[in-house]
Amino acid sequence: CGIAGMLSCGITHTALVPIDLIKCRLQVKPQKYVNLINGFKITIAEEGLFGLTKGWAPTLIGYSLQGLGKFGFYEIFKNFYGGMLGEENAYIYRTTLYLLASASAELFADIALAPWEATKVRIQTQDNWASSLRQGLPKLYAEEGLWGFYKGMVPLWLRQIPYTMMKFACFERTIEALYKYVIPKPREQCTKSEQLGVTFIAGYIAGIFCAIVSHPADTIVSKLNNEKGLSLFDAIRRVGFA
Repeated sequence: CGIAGMLSCGITHTALVPIDLIKCRLQVKPQKYVNLINGFKITIAEEGLFGLTKGWAPTLIGYSLQGLGKFGFYEIFKNFYGGMLGEENAYIYRTTLYLLASASAELFADIALAPWEATKVRIQTQDNWASSLRQGLPKLYAEEGLWGFYKGMVPLWLRQIPYTMMKFACFERTIEALYKYVIPKPREQCTKSEQLGVTFIAGYIAGIFCAIVSHPADTIVSKLNNEKGLSLFDAIRRVGFA
């Protein structure tokens, strides 16, 4: 499960780097980048198509490590908490079990993600700071020390933990609901392709809710990692939450 998580998170996040890059720039420089289309036009005009790939290396490494921890620890914590509750209570309170296990897993997974996320945001949003991971990682350490990699840890947790809790709980319960109310036969009687279709639909629905709950903290992460010396409360004020 951990290896599957590593591959799925690493590959999908890396494939979406162009959109992620524009999203981060919209959050950090709203005066320059007005919307998604405008952001693409400006980036291509100034940096060429290759500019849209900025940050791909820290994204691939960071989210591969995060996926490994997230999915691997989720199964470990689900079994651990399920064992504490007992089989009957684990089923009765399964939504709570999903939420606890996913929150615990993400807590540790984000420790692995934070340095790469901090470097990625700097590469994507600061002009002439660094053009690659090989330049960016040592430069960030030289400028801010180890703290520079983890100063965005709290907002990263505030973004990722609700995101992952929603992802797993919504996914698991949507799967149950689809087989109970939509699919006219039990899961065991469905073909592999039918089961895959149900899984895809459940994942898509869960993803929509994930994006909604995680967006405010995501903006703070981008602001905080973009500017040297910016505190968490400064970033919150910049966004307009305080």
